[in-house]
Amino acid sequence: MWTDAVDLRDYYATPIGSVTKRLIGQHIRSVWPDTTGLRMLGIGYPTPYLASYRGQAERVIAAMPASQGVLHWPVEGPGLTCLTDEAELPIDDLSVDRVLLVHALEFAEQVRPMMREIWRVLGGSGRLLIVVPNRRGLWARFERTPFGQGRPYSAGQINRLLRDAMFAPLSTRGALYIPPSRSRMMLSSARAWENVGRRCFGAVGGIVSVEAEKQIYAATPTPAAARARRPYVTALKG
Repeated sequence: MWTDAVDLRDYYATPIGSVTKRLIGQHIRSVWPDTTGLRMLGIGYPTPYLASYRGQAERVIAAMPASQGVLHWPVEGPGLTCLTDEAELPIDDLSVDRVLLVHALEFAEQVRPMMREIWRVLGGSGRLLIVVPNRRGLWARFERTPFGQGRPYSAGQINRLLRDAMFAPLSTRGALYIPPSRSRMMLSSARAWENVGRRCFGAVGGIVSVEAEKQIYAATPTPAAARARRPYVTALKG
């Protein structure tokens, strides 16, 4: 079951949510430091992590599944979000350079169709970054945060899923090593927890991320008839 978009928004407005946003945002930036001129798509509830790319990437848009709900984003200016089916993205073939999947895979009911859709919309040199709760981490064991909801994954499970969906995994990393506590003292030491965790406890972070590239020799898996019925979002077109 998908976590409601309003609950996710409210979580990121809390002190622990703010720390989560900062730590995972820095982690994502370390994987994709420069997106100048690229077209970015976020799926799930990616807006806390897409905001920093708006002034750099050519286009940025967030696709929020209908079962989760959609919220207007950004607060100022025209909306850059769209409501979508997780297995049928309203995006043109080969129109995206980067896809960020966050608060998505752990809730998806149609995982393989969703992954095929991501493959379809990515360009030939496109990259996918999946961020999910780590099955081995503490955060997956506490339901008071979004990372304790849905199905957590191990790095091995994500890598197998990616290969089955015609992606080649490139790198696997962890983040969010601070315990899932609302304590102000704990939250104020988040940077120290992250530094120690990366050096000493790499496999047990709260989240695991895997970057992958599209295998361009594979045949497009989405039927032409289904694509013909899809109303396309034009925000990512040149």
